[in-house]
Amino acid sequence: MKTKLKELRTAAGLTQQQLADRTHVSSRTIISIEKEQYSPSLMLAYRLALVFGVTVEELCCLAENKSMEDAVYENL
Repeated sequence: MKTKLKELRTAAGLTQQQLADRTHVSSRTIISIEKEQYSPSLMLAYRLALVFGVTVEELCCLAENKSMEDAVYENL
């Protein structure tokens, strides 16, 4: 899943470890989310959104991700 996590984290001047500490996960989790290898749980997405003062929808690019998913199903 595409997210704005790396963009928001770097703009805030946080390291991956600092963000991990603030959200009670490992730095490996943050790295995996940023590389689009792991989709955060709803609770983790909420915690991340709170850190940056954005909505979960904005953090997780939900409208964009939905459009991409819809396109896949339209081609079936």
